[in-house]
Amino acid sequence: MAASVLLTRDARARTVTLTSLDAAAVPQGSRVVDEATLAQVVAQVEADEHPRWVWDDTRRWYPALLAADVRVDRCHDLRLCHAVLRHAAAAAGSRLQCAPAGPFDAPPPDATPAHEPDLLDALADTGDAPDPGPAAPGGTEPDALLTELRDQLDAVAGSTQPGRLRLLLAAESGGALVAAEMQHDGLPWDPVRHDELLTELLGPRPVGGGRPRRLEELAATIRDLLSDPRLNPDSQPHLLAALRRQGFSLASTSKWEVRELDHPVVEPLLEYKRLSRLLSANGWAWLDAWVRDRRFRPTYVVGGVVTGRWATDGGGALQLPASLRGAARADPGWRLVVADAAQLEPRVLAAMSGDRAMAEAARGSDLYQRIADAGTVPTRRDAKYALLGAIYGATTGTAGMLMPRLARAYPQAVALVEAAARAGERGEPVSTWLGRTSPPASAAFLDRIGAAGAEGADAQDVRDARRGARDRGRFTRNFVVQGTAAEWALCWLASLRRRLRDIGDGRAHLVFFLHDEVVVHSPADDAQAVAQAVRDAADEAGRLLFGSAPVEFALDLAVVESYADA
Repeated sequence: MAASVLLTRDARARTVTLTSLDAAAVPQGSRVVDEATLAQVVAQVEADEHPRWVWDDTRRWYPALLAADVRVDRCHDLRLCHAVLRHAAAAAGSRLQCAPAGPFDAPPPDATPAHEPDLLDALADTGDAPDPGPAAPGGTEPDALLTELRDQLDAVAGSTQPGRLRLLLAAESGGALVAAEMQHDGLPWDPVRHDELLTELLGPRPVGGGRPRRLEELAATIRDLLSDPRLNPDSQPHLLAALRRQGFSLASTSKWEVRELDHPVVEPLLEYKRLSRLLSANGWAWLDAWVRDRRFRPTYVVGGVVTGRWATDGGGALQLPASLRGAARADPGWRLVVADAAQLEPRVLAAMSGDRAMAEAARGSDLYQRIADAGTVPTRRDAKYALLGAIYGATTGTAGMLMPRLARAYPQAVALVEAAARAGERGEPVSTWLGRTSPPASAAFLDRIGAAGAEGADAQDVRDARRGARDRGRFTRNFVVQGTAAEWALCWLASLRRRLRDIGDGRAHLVFFLHDEVVVHSPADDAQAVAQAVRDAADEAGRLLFGSAPVEFALDLAVVESYADA
């Protein structure tokens, strides 16, 4: 029985070669099939041998199999696994890391993932992102892919943490299967209800373009309040000029700055911006483009963010507004099982650090309230600010003032993120629990740090270097926690995907994922069993990562007909 089957394509001959491999990636035999019969052959091999499919990129291979109603249980995605191993500190010195940049060091040509905006953007701005190297592979020569697979297996086997890296690669590859399946199956979406919700918020859909009625009313109010009858509220320069004529000097028209104004235009302007954003991101044009056959099918990009979080390459699945979630409705006779991992990142921090006091606070559904009840900080809100401040590096305001209390109550947890921050400030990489490692600091960053420490350094250069070091420290502090939370979520998805096949007739399926939230579309009769499977999968994810660590990964879970009711 083959441990793995490698798929390679000859585009000119329109054939695919299936090469059976043993555990050491040694070929045990090959067969060549026409592309037209590939799905049928894969289905038969999957049923007979249950192998791990090895291919260059799940996004190249799996959609066509899904379209033919063929699903596989396991795969090894060479592109995703290469991205993890290329910089994994645990695999330092491996042949894979020492090799020059090659085809797998570039994103696939059909994927330009949307980067999730957060602290990680600071890296791109300062040139700390790695060089992508040559273009991604177009053809898939068997020898080249076998060499890549062997290099990856050797990198894991020779690493300092082979067990964790194997789990990470399996979870990352499994995530690619889940992402493709969710895009194929789609989130049930009622276009009529979507139109009704937009109409309630914006007014009827304009005929021939233009602003909907509600936006036009707000625009007229804004013009009147700013005494500018020709003002275009969609133009930041126009708005800034009009506000300056009212005596306000703003750097931008962000909602944070607008809220600080003492002027009657604030509320209508903020409402206009909110509704305008809804119209542009998820309005009627979005409905026309992204909903087909009553399904919303976003394009997920596994590992699209440097921490391992997913991004999207279209559809905005990671930013579905609450005001439109009523359009996500189960089919007749079905239900949506919606689960949200409560306060996932703080719980992950408790498990990573081995901080028993924080683990005790994580028992139950509301970690923040338990921290407040223990007297660590005065209120639940204070607990949330303090803990998220520790993870994201807030040093001022409420979070900064509460940090000493948090450090006394949970010394191991705070020490873990502080150590990650100090490493980042020195330009060192940090790693998640399973071994994903942050991008290396750029040569320019290291030069600035070195120059700032030299005798006679310019005072402004010193200030700039310290500011850059603090920014990188905030990034690495967050990286270790957010990245490990992403690993927990991948294991949750993989466990749940496996469990769903054994419920009823196996029709329940994952349809949506958002960092720490999943949605399963289930026959109504199976919904309670699915809900239990979601809970069991969360427990299994915790054990896979952290063994017997006494941290509870609580879920907010609901069985509903509409996503808005969850």
